[in-house]
Amino acid sequence: MPAVPQHPAGRETVFDVVGVGFGPSNLALAIALAEYGETHPGPPLTGHFLERQERFGWHRGMLLEDATMQVSYLKDLATLRNPRSGFSFVSYLYDRDRLVDFINYGSSYPTREEFHDYLEWAADRIPADVVDYGTEVTGLRLVPGPGGPADLVEVDVEGPDGERTLTARNVVLGTGLVPHVPEGTPLGDRVWHSKDLLHRLPEIHDPRRLAVVGAGQSAAEVVDHLHRRFPAAEVSAIFARYGFSPADDSSFANRIFDPDAVDDFYAAPPEVKDRILGYHGNTNYSVVDGELITALYRQHYKERVAGRERLRFHNASEVADVRPHADHTDVVVESLIDGRRETVEADLVVYCTGYRCADPLAMLGDAAADWPRDDQGRAHFHRDYSVVTPPHVTAGFFAPGATEHTHGLTSTLLSNVAVRAGEMVAAMVAARDADRGAPLARPTVAAAAGR
Repeated sequence: MPAVPQHPAGRETVFDVVGVGFGPSNLALAIALAEYGETHPGPPLTGHFLERQERFGWHRGMLLEDATMQVSYLKDLATLRNPRSGFSFVSYLYDRDRLVDFINYGSSYPTREEFHDYLEWAADRIPADVVDYGTEVTGLRLVPGPGGPADLVEVDVEGPDGERTLTARNVVLGTGLVPHVPEGTPLGDRVWHSKDLLHRLPEIHDPRRLAVVGAGQSAAEVVDHLHRRFPAAEVSAIFARYGFSPADDSSFANRIFDPDAVDDFYAAPPEVKDRILGYHGNTNYSVVDGELITALYRQHYKERVAGRERLRFHNASEVADVRPHADHTDVVVESLIDGRRETVEADLVVYCTGYRCADPLAMLGDAAADWPRDDQGRAHFHRDYSVVTPPHVTAGFFAPGATEHTHGLTSTLLSNVAVRAGEMVAAMVAARDADRGAPLARPTVAAAAGR
C-alpha cells in the first residue's frame, strides 16, 4: 500500500479506510483496493485492516474432512469483479500446480479445506504492513473535521505493541456473525457450539453417546463426522423438522445470489423483501446437501438391518432442558407431536444452531443513538452497503454483513463478496473525489475493478 496522506486538520496519518476484521469479506476488500491502485492514475485509496486472530482463519473449527463448499469456485474473492485478477481461485490453483488436476476433479465445488487454503494463500499475498493480526478494536469515535461535520473516525486498538489509535475516513465492519445458541444453554466442557468442534474434539475420549442439535448443513456434517470418528459411540440428531430438508440449489433458485438480484431486492418494497426471503430461505437456512441426506439415511437403514442403531434421529423434537453433570450431560428431548419427553445422556452435546448478526453500530455507543433505524431497530443502509448517517456525520461506515434486510441473502455469504468489495471501493472513490470538488459521479463497479 502507498504512503498515507495527511488530513487537512493536520493529523499525521489518515487512512481512506480501516477494516475491522480480516475474514473473507475484508480480504476481498483489501484485494479490490490493491487492484484499484494498480490500474488507476492519481492517488490510490489507502487501507489498513485489524484482525483479532493471530493469523488468518475462517471457520477453522468446521474444516471437516471431505466437507465441500456450497458455492462455485468462481465465486471467489475476485473473479466476478475482475476475471483477470491474480487473486482468483484459478490463479491459486495454477500457483499450487493443481489447475489441470482440479479440472479433472470434475466439480465446481472444492472441499472446504482447499478453499480455506486458497483464502490463506490470498491473505498471505496482502502486504504484511496492511494487516495487524492479534489486534483487538476497543472503540470507535467520531471526529469533527475542519468544516464541522464528523468526517473522520478514530479507531482505538490494543495489540502486541500496546494501545494506539488509527484515524480513517471510512470504516468497514467485517467482524463476521456471532455464534447463536438458544437462551439459557449452558455452554461448557461438554456443551459446545459447532464453531469449536475440531478445536476441542481432542478433549473427548471414548465417548458412549453424542448429541447434535440442529437441522442445517452444519448439523448434518457434524452428525456424519462424529459417527465416523467414534465408531463405538451412538450419535443422536435432535431437530424440530420431521427430517433433514434438502437445499434448493437449482439453477433458477440460485439466481437469488446473482449480483443483479441485490439491485432488485434493494429496490423492492418491504413486504416484497420479506416474501423473497421466505420463498428462498431454503437455499441457505436449515437445509442440507442432498447427497449428505441420502448418505445419512442409508447409514441409518443399514444399521437397522444389522440390528444395532448407532445413528439415532429425534425428529419433530426440541431440547426442553440441558442438565450438565460432572461426567456427562442430560439432554431432555420433548416431542413436538405429543409432548412426550426422553432424556438423552450424552458425553458431548454440539449445538449447530447457526449465527446471528450483531448490531454494527454497537461500537459507537451513544454516538450512534440518533442514527436512523427501522421499526426493528436495524440500521438503514445505502445501496453501496454504507450505513445511513445523520447530516452531522460524513465519515463512511460500511457493514455489509448486517444488510440481509436491505440487500438480501448474499449479505452474509461468499456468493457476492467480490462484487460487493468493488462497490464499496467505488463508493469511497466517489466520496473522496466529491470532497476534492470533483463532480459526484460514482464510478462503476467495473471501473473500481480496474477494467
